[in-house]
Amino acid sequence: MLKQLRPAIVLLVLFTLITGVIYPLVVTGIAQAFFPSQANGSLIVINGKAVGSKLIGQNFDDPKYFWGRLSDTGDFPYNAFNADTLTGSSGSNYGPLNPALLKAVQARIDALKKADPSNTTPIPVDLVTASGSGLDPNISVAAALYQIPRVAKSRGMSEQAVRSLVDQYTTGRQLGILGEPTVNFLSLNLALDGIK
Repeated sequence: MLKQLRPAIVLLVLFTLITGVIYPLVVTGIAQAFFPSQANGSLIVINGKAVGSKLIGQNFDDPKYFWGRLSDTGDFPYNAFNADTLTGSSGSNYGPLNPALLKAVQARIDALKKADPSNTTPIPVDLVTASGSGLDPNISVAAALYQIPRVAKSRGMSEQAVRSLVDQYTTGRQLGILGEPTVNFLSLNLALDGIK
């Protein structure tokens, strides 16, 4: 029995070292060397302080900012390790038969109409529904265009100036064919505040 147990223990230790220590260190080292921004969460850092991530949406409800999709994230969802600042993320999507979905959609429609009562354009669906993860950092171009009048009026800017910023922060289809063009609304909001 000892003759069979010894090789099993040796292999367990060997593969634990290879797959649990060496491989993760090599992959982490390669990621840090060649893709440091992505390996560290694609954080947006301003004056040495992380203000968000290009990969995780944040909640905005001030009329002078572009709003993202519905989400149950905390105030700083990109920093899940700081419980003192209401951080964290969780799924915010409800199934189509859940009455809470209709309630959330109606509440968002009411908020959008209250923020810009003169806008009679149909509200894009991504402004009143959550993405699959509830963390989507992007909105559709239609959602951004819908919000331009409200943002421009709240900031005392021309709609054309806001539109040019939207165009600047619009990302095309992946590989030129996949998905739809989107706008990263955190980057756009930071640009509106004059932070590049």
